Amino acid sequence: MDALEASPDAIAGHGPRDLGLVMGGGGARAAYQVGFLRHVARHLPDLQLPYIHGISAGAINAAGLASHHGTFLQAVEELSHLWGDLTVDHVFRVDPRSLAMNSVRWLRQLGGGGLRGGRLQVRGLVDTSPLDAYLTETLHAVDRELTGIQYNLEHRGLKAFAVSTTSYSTGASVTWVQGRDIETWQRPQRVTERTTITVDHIMASSALPLLFPAIQLGNSWYGDGGVRLTAPLSPVLHLGARRIMAISNRYDRDQGEISHASIKGYPPPAQVAGVLFNAVFLDLLDNDALRLERLNRLLETLPEDKRHGLEPVKLLVMRPSIDLGRLSSQFEAQLPRSIRFLTRGLGTKETESPDILSLILFQPDYMRALMEVGEADAAARHDEIMEFLAD
Repeated sequence: MDALEASPDAIAGHGPRDLGLVMGGGGARAAYQVGFLRHVARHLPDLQLPYIHGISAGAINAAGLASHHGTFLQAVEELSHLWGDLTVDHVFRVDPRSLAMNSVRWLRQLGGGGLRGGRLQVRGLVDTSPLDAYLTETLHAVDRELTGIQYNLEHRGLKAFAVSTTSYSTGASVTWVQGRDIETWQRPQRVTERTTITVDHIMASSALPLLFPAIQLGNSWYGDGGVRLTAPLSPVLHLGARRIMAISNRYDRDQGEISHASIKGYPPPAQVAGVLFNAVFLDLLDNDALRLERLNRLLETLPEDKRHGLEPVKLLVMRPSIDLGRLSSQFEAQLPRSIRFLTRGLGTKETESPDILSLILFQPDYMRALMEVGEADAAARHDEIMEFLAD
């Protein structure tokens, strides 16, 4: 099982109190994670997170925690400001000229029939240079390096920080790790690289396929970390976590909601894209958590001499109590007119739950609503969370 694939020797070198935090993707939905963290931080302001792993948009939150020089509470407060002040033009260029030029480039690329010598002409539907500048400023990068990570490795409780990307050059999932006394690992279609984390790694991990341009790291090009990462919990287990707190941005619909159609008639592109993006960014974390829970139950039935050095790993998964895609439809009117024109052209008004819209709805009112939902969900499970973290 991927979820418990760390070697017995690695497991023996770590204690049961070693805590790992995993945050998955989902574009703008990652603001939900900050709401959850905000509730925890207000009750445990000095919480130590030895192992942190970020995937896709979750890499932004993970980097904020791993690189902040202050307490856990201070780091979460800064993340709250980051997301609470975020607007679409902080993420990608929304001026009509930029969008029109990108559209023209795509049309030329598709209609060129390969006559341009195979040279790449387009690098995403939008220009994400504003996000690069915004993260460089808010994560306090120095020459693009997130220097706070090394500071926390040397002076605070951080032991390792990992961020996952997808290599468009090889098709493999690549997890970049910066930490103390770490060993790399390799699995089919998954490799690990030691590195010094930079803004480029965070940009690459959060580069939504086709929408955002790929990022060059070394000699290869990388995109969203959720595309090929089949075991999102695996990196923190390899690094040494024996307890894992994972925050998913996927709403777990009940049977009645699953049976209810979100659209009438033929599905518009927005509906198809939403289903695909959910499968890439949200479902894998929940599937990996399910595997881990099943393996935990199996290990608990075996005597210790039959476990081959493996021990159950405690897991807490947090997920939204409401449909974040459906919530996004309430804030769609606040988007810039040029973006609203494109999203409605894809059919976001034809579905009750426009999941694709929720990925790119970087609007302060939606961000704050997401954080409030995350905080309320954490409050509803307060005793369970505090017991888990105090174990």
